[in-house]
Amino acid sequence: MIASVSGRVAAVSPDGAVVEVGGIGLAVQCTPGTIARLQVGESARLSTSLIVREDSLTLYGFADDDERQLFELLQTAQGVGPRLAQAVLAIHPPREVRRAVSMADVKALMQVPGIGKKGAERLILDLRDRLGTTSVDTSLDGPALPSGAGPLTPTAPWRNQLTAALVGLGWSGKEAETALAALEPVAEEQLAGAGAVEMAVLLRQAIQLLGRA
Repeated sequence: MIASVSGRVAAVSPDGAVVEVGGIGLAVQCTPGTIARLQVGESARLSTSLIVREDSLTLYGFADDDERQLFELLQTAQGVGPRLAQAVLAIHPPREVRRAVSMADVKALMQVPGIGKKGAERLILDLRDRLGTTSVDTSLDGPALPSGAGPLTPTAPWRNQLTAALVGLGWSGKEAETALAALEPVAEEQLAGAGAVEMAVLLRQAIQLLGRA
């Protein structure tokens, strides 16, 4: 198993990144929140999980080991594969996933594209006794990856990155623009208060907004 990769970020796309390790470029599938913290040309470390299929080898990357472990645990639930497990973590940080399962918060889990009411109830039933708590704050808007993984600066192209992330999750460019227009005041407030745009926070809000639409 490839537990982690460390190296220079060679490329970033809406659904993943390429990390150069020992002269080899490894394609890693990541959640939009993790992608938003990667900068081309900078060094980064990703915890990873390798999914082996008859016709493919897919490497999934995460901000930390806790997120990776939860990704793998989610797949022990009936009907949850790697793509759906990744979608869960794209919407909710690990802390919120644990809270939703332990509190049987069906509505929170139904915010994830691909999970309906029955699927959420099944996931809660399968995982309630397996998910523990963590002493580490693993929120996507918390501490970022080491080396080039902090919050975006005021001059960073947050609009382009948010659009790319939403399109990568399946929404159209027009839908992404609608979400950006609605979230412009939120981004301005973040810039005025903290001096930076928290991409993961905006992404979760955009997904919730588009989900309701």
